Amino acid sequence: MIAIMFEDLAPLLGGLAGRDLALESGRTLFRQDDPVREVFFVSAGVVHLVRHRPDGAPLILQRAGPGAILAEASLASARYHCDAVVAAQARLRAVAKADLVRRIAERPETSLALIRRLAHELQTARFQAELLAMKTVGARLDAWIGWHGALPPKGQWAALAAELGVSPEALYRDLAKRQPGSASHRRRAPARPRSIP
Repeated sequence: MIAIMFEDLAPLLGGLAGRDLALESGRTLFRQDDPVREVFFVSAGVVHLVRHRPDGAPLILQRAGPGAILAEASLASARYHCDAVVAAQARLRAVAKADLVRRIAERPETSLALIRRLAHELQTARFQAELLAMKTVGARLDAWIGWHGALPPKGQWAALAAELGVSPEALYRDLAKRQPGSASHRRRAPARPRSIP
């Protein structure tokens, strides 16, 4: 299964012992300050890396879907710097961090696959930083839709609000303005995809 979901990482993962996890929405995989013992690869569903703002509101740092490495920075850290919470029923593959690091050291030629994956994650992180710097809910939502192509299903809008760094109510108000027939909807220009280096 891992070779199918992570073709570019197959040289890294082939033959590594690990365990498969199936987790329901709402479950916590690890918490901030837990020791890093495993690296997680998402094969289905969505897992969010979450930190909490001083007011207690969640801020999503990573929205890891199928094919993503969860908390890839944990490869260079002794402890996790955020919580991992399942946002949509997920399947993951966990491999021991020590085994993965040893594999990279033993087979440096396979590191290129990991570098490519991490470069993609860096691009996504840069987009997230740019998104959170935008001043209005509408601008953030337009940019998010341009990057992802479409809104997530309605049941995931509260999670989208957290990812945008706004309250669910503010997001719902903006979405209501976009409904066909509303005056704001007729004036709004369509979102354009952005290129992030």
